[in-house]
Amino acid sequence: MTVRLALIAGPMYDHLYRVFDDAGVDVDVVAHGDHPTLNRLVADMLSRGERIDVLATHAKYTPSQAQWLRPLDDLVDAAALSQLAPVAVELGRFDGRLLCVPRLIDVRVMWVHADRVASVPDTWAELVDSSVVFGFPGRESGLFGTFFELVSGDGGTLFAADGAPTIESPAAVRAAETLVTLAGRAPSDLPTWHYDQVDEALLSGAVDAAAAWPGAWDAISRSRFADALVPHMYPAGSSRRVSYSGCHAWAIPTTCGDVDAALDLVHLLMSHEAQGVDAAGGNMCAHEAALAAVVPANEVDRRRLEITRRTIDEAMICYPPLAKFPAVEDAGWSALQRALEGHSTPDDAVRAIQRAAESALAP
Repeated sequence: MTVRLALIAGPMYDHLYRVFDDAGVDVDVVAHGDHPTLNRLVADMLSRGERIDVLATHAKYTPSQAQWLRPLDDLVDAAALSQLAPVAVELGRFDGRLLCVPRLIDVRVMWVHADRVASVPDTWAELVDSSVVFGFPGRESGLFGTFFELVSGDGGTLFAADGAPTIESPAAVRAAETLVTLAGRAPSDLPTWHYDQVDEALLSGAVDAAAAWPGAWDAISRSRFADALVPHMYPAGSSRRVSYSGCHAWAIPTTCGDVDAALDLVHLLMSHEAQGVDAAGGNMCAHEAALAAVVPANEVDRRRLEITRRTIDEAMICYPPLAKFPAVEDAGWSALQRALEGHSTPDDAVRAIQRAAESALAP
């Protein structure tokens, strides 16, 4: 039976999908796009009861998709699950149920053109005070995630322990001001950049430094600036060093037409072989043995693996599991983007995010 898939698209993700051909699995990709696009497509399809057998998702989005996802606790092989990083598995739980199994752990590190930047800023304050042109996403989840990093690194919070929004704060205003300042000396189209455009700016030399996910390594290693690009720990805030993190994952929707076939495919995607393909492409796969088997290609590769592992161990921050989080994220990045474009002030942006979050999360 043909397995119907909804897959995230992009250079960091598409390299894995050859495993379907290698394993002789008959698949029909019914949705394929960057994550915000994929989420919209999938929400429309599942709300209409359209069949999707296996869904590429993210742990931060599974709470909002919970009504459409099958709990996997009694379906997924426990021995296979035990091979995956516990922190990644736990991120896939919501209300005590395992709704997705991890593909990879994403944390950002900073890549710098060492031939241009003599003294690499170690903190956001040093970065702002420097002349370094820093690239970051100017829209969607990447922009709101960078805001999250800045607020958290400065000792602030976006949500209270009970999930209530606590966004309107001096730390949040300072975060928005930092983003506006950094965008002001970056290329003028930064507010339109998604993750892939940030990588393109770094690899074309349009910026001096940028935040990058692990999966960017393959393109970095093959770029004309490969000899000059060097990884560094992400900038620290005034109180701590943090990196906006999460876990890409696989889920089986309630509209699945063949649970056994879907489960077989999920187990393939959890395997050492498949996860090793992700690791070879630069991603920090969830399969601990597959990740441990990666042999660094050179000293820069060794350093980026060391920095990324250290970031996962010491600086990983994730959003709380909120069923209505996508609405907060959409309002958040839209308000911040307006500030980047000069259509509002940082204070206005923070107030708008707080009000939108209060509205979205109201009982």
